[in-house]
Order: sequence, then C-alpha cells, then structure tokens
Amino acid sequence: MNKVIQDEINAILWNACDTFRGVVDAGEYKNYVLTMLFIKYISDTFDEKYEEYKKKFAGNEIKIKNALEKEKFILPKGCHFKDIYEQKEEKNIGEIIDIALNKIETANKEKLDNVFRNISFNSESNLGKAKDRNIRIKLFLNDFNSPKLNLRPSCIGKLDIIGNAYEYLIEKFAAGAGKKAGEFYTPTEVSQLLAEIINPQKGHKIYDPTCGSGSLLIRCAEKLTKKRISDFQIYGQEITAATWALAKMNMFLHCLESAVIENGDTIRSPLFLDGDKLMKFDIVIANPPFSLDKWGIEEAKNDPFQRFHYGIPPQSYGELAFVQHMIASLNETGRSAVVLPNGVLFRGSSEQKIREKIIYDDLLEAVIGLPANLFYGTSIPATIIVLNKKKQKERMKKVLFINADLEYQEGKNQNKLRPQDICHILNNFKKFKTEALYSHKEKYYSRVVDIYEIKENNFNLNIRRYADNTPPPEIYDVKAILFGGIPKREVYDGYNQEILNNMNLKLIFEEKDEEYFIFKSEIDCKEKIREFINDDIDFKTLALIERWWDKYKLSLRDLEKEIENEGILLKSFLKELDYEH
Repeated sequence: MNKVIQDEINAILWNACDTFRGVVDAGEYKNYVLTMLFIKYISDTFDEKYEEYKKKFAGNEIKIKNALEKEKFILPKGCHFKDIYEQKEEKNIGEIIDIALNKIETANKEKLDNVFRNISFNSESNLGKAKDRNIRIKLFLNDFNSPKLNLRPSCIGKLDIIGNAYEYLIEKFAAGAGKKAGEFYTPTEVSQLLAEIINPQKGHKIYDPTCGSGSLLIRCAEKLTKKRISDFQIYGQEITAATWALAKMNMFLHCLESAVIENGDTIRSPLFLDGDKLMKFDIVIANPPFSLDKWGIEEAKNDPFQRFHYGIPPQSYGELAFVQHMIASLNETGRSAVVLPNGVLFRGSSEQKIREKIIYDDLLEAVIGLPANLFYGTSIPATIIVLNKKKQKERMKKVLFINADLEYQEGKNQNKLRPQDICHILNNFKKFKTEALYSHKEKYYSRVVDIYEIKENNFNLNIRRYADNTPPPEIYDVKAILFGGIPKREVYDGYNQEILNNMNLKLIFEEKDEEYFIFKSEIDCKEKIREFINDDIDFKTLALIERWWDKYKLSLRDLEKEIENEGILLKSFLKELDYEH
C-alpha cells in the first residue's frame, strides 16, 4: 500500500475548507474540519485493525470484536466514515453525523467525554438552512472520501502525518482568524523556541495553564519522544470549550493518550489539585491571553490557594495573575517560560510591585525580546520571561536580557523566526552570556545584568535599558553626496557589516577609488539590484543596499547636470514653438 505524503493530505484538507469559506467564520469552521479529520483517522485505523484481527482469528467475529474493543478508540456500529459517506444524499445528513459523534463520544467516554458537545453538523445558525446545509456537507464528505486521504497506520508509517496535518490546519485557521487566533494557537517557531528554552527531561510533569489547542505541550513532548523517552506526563487547562476539544483531539492524534487536558478557568477555578492545594510541576509553560479584561480580579482578592501574594494585577491587565499562578504551580526545582506583551515589563503601580517581589525572590532568570508581528491577531512585539525556582549558582542575583527583535524573516502578513534566529537566542541563553553588537560601545544583543542594576531602574525591565540594539546614527558622507559613490567606511562599519553578513560586495559594487565604491554599470535602476544578489539574501541586507542607492547614486553634481540638460531641452522646445523671446 502506498505511503501517504504530508503535503497531499494538507492540500486535500485545506481544499475541504472551501466548503465553509465565506459562509462560516474561520473560528467556527475549523471545528468541523478537524472533527471530520478525527473521524476519518479513527475509521481508517479501525479498518486496518479489523483486517489484522480477521487474519489472526481466522474470521471469528466474536474474537475480532473483543480485540477491537481493547484498541485506543472504539468505533460503534454505523459510525464509520464510510457509513456516514454512504448517507450523504439523505435530507438529515447533518443529524446523522451528530448522532454518530454522540455514539463515538459515549463509547469512549473516559477519553472523549464532552469533546463533541460544541459541534453540530445540523446547526442552521452555523451551516445555513437545510437545503444549503446538505449541499455543503455533501461536498465536504466528498473531499474527505479522496483515495489519497488514507490515514491507516501502515500508510502513515512512523511519521506523525495526522498530527502534522492537524497542526497545519490549526496554523492556517489561526492565520485567517484575526484577533481570535491567539485563543487557540502559538506559532510553531515560538513553540519550538519555548520548548528548547525550558528543555523538559525524563520523569517531568509538564503543565500549560492556558493550553489552547495544545501546541506548546506537544512541542515539549516531542523533545522527549524524539529521544524515545516516554516517562513524562502532560497536563493542560483551557477555558474555551471548543478549543479544549481541539486540544483533546490533538493529543490523541499526536499519540499522547495519557495527557490530561481539562476545561475551565485557570484563575477562577484551577483544576489540577493535590487535595486542597495546587498540584506542583517540574515545567510550566504558557502563552496566556494578552491584556485580558475581567480576568478574575475579585476572585483573586480572596484566592483560596494564596497564589497572588506578590500583589493583585490591574483589572485590564491579567498577565501577571497568570505568571503568579505559574510560580505557585512550580515545585521546588521547577522552571517556567511564558510569552507576555512588552507592557508587562515596564508598567507601573501594582505591576511594578509584583515585578519587584519576583526579582527580589530571585526567580527571574531571563527576559527575551521577540520581533513584532510574530503572533496571529496582533502586530505588537512580545517577550518571553524565564522563571527558575532553583537557579544555577553563577546565575543567582542576575538576569539575562536578550534583545532578538531585529532578527527574523519578514513575511507578507506574518513575520517568522528562522532556525538561525532560534539558535542565536538559545546559544546565548544556555551560555548565559553578554554579547556586544556592531563593534560599537554599549550596543548589545544580550547582556547579563545584576539585580541591583534593575533595582536602580525602579524594577523597569524594558529590554533596551539593558541590551540596547538600536542602530548607531546614520552616516552621511558630504563628498559622496556631492560627487557620488558609496563610502567604504560606511560599508565596513560594524553595524552594516552585521547586516551584510559576509556578502560578496563584488556582486553589486565596483571600485571607484581608495575611499569609495560605485554600483556596477549594469545596475542602472534600483529594481535591478535584486537581479545581482542571491535569492536567499536577508531583507534587511537588501534594504541597506537600496538605501545606499537612494543616498548616493545620484550626486548633487549629477543632479545639477541633469537640471542643466533639462533646461537646454526646454529652451529648444520653446524655440520650436516660437516662444523664445
């Protein structure tokens, strides 16, 4: 049997989304697509297992049935994808699918209890009136019936094709869901970075109090499963019921059957308890909602778990409430990494007091500034803060600031962290080192700071106070402006050399003299610069070269000559028109 290809599956599933585009909000139709993917997966798995047991037990249906009931999922009679597909012409097909979902949930109550409670293929408000709804569902089922969408384990092999397809769809939905996206997805590169920073180990209990669709937890789990380590446990809590259902299915599709994912409000009602106290974890990782209003300030004032002893955050900024919950959930050697908006670093009043106490308790290990426009639904830059209950001796009373906001791949709608950007951050975090920039004094990519310096700054954690990576003042060469040419001293400036990144200058420049370059004669307009450089060149490098074109290509002397020539041409026209006097 042919192996399935990840890109083919992704394309089929994304095409299936066309059924709902323009009819159902992306925040809703993802639930239908991902739910049907789940049904198709367990149906194809059932078929393969049935054939295996039929051969093993020589067609004995009783033994086959008993064996199938011990599998990961039980598929009740009439609930197979083929059973649903064969009824696609029925006028009540939406109801038929809902009944099948209910039976699947009931048969797998321990694993899937309430997972499908918020999804209805018979919903008029979501899918339209009966006639239109039936047409859409029929088209939808046709897409999932593609012979290329074969999700049997033997076709998938060892690759996590189903889990990857699920993640692919969630990411695509997030890209189109605007401000709602942050509720259910953290970009893959950010998730990978967080997992690398927090570096889970064998035997660890890993927890995300705002887990969304579970991507952060899955990245942490993959760090271990790639090493063939299975001795760890995953926990997550998610407030939105539909997103919680996605997380539950996501865990199963990534073969994380033992993951415990709960549905509830983490601040008002934390669900991971050890008796009347919070459960403790080795790793706590999160991307909580930014600037959440009505996060539970009244409940926090009378919190039975005493999580907010550092202080109560403001009504409209709940980030430090989640941070304090995370701290309270760490065991004696626990570590945490959390994504936060930059405002948390420097806002005053109660938030300043909370920062002060966290720093005095020496819990803050690192503050890592990320580029703008990485996250779906918001263009603002964000920060990762790393907390550690048991710092290494050389890190005590110190905080590492990393300013990585200038290193990224620019996208049309969304920026991305490249592998080299992630490696740069991780290298500095692991070595806990100061790294200067641009050969200029007091410019840093990263800097280790004593907490007493932070105290002198009134516990303001604004990254550029400690690791300022702003470019030096731009150079303007008067001689170059007058006579043309790109000053070599500007090209070889430390800051510009960082941007050029060892680029071969002969691709675009020729020697003018000992002090200046000129653009190659073949480059007769700015747009042609792209033709003479490598396709993979960094956008910042191209922007720098184009800036030199704008500054120096047309000198004042050239401009003066052009004006003189234009004047002569104008006089000739006037003479021809007999306007010369």
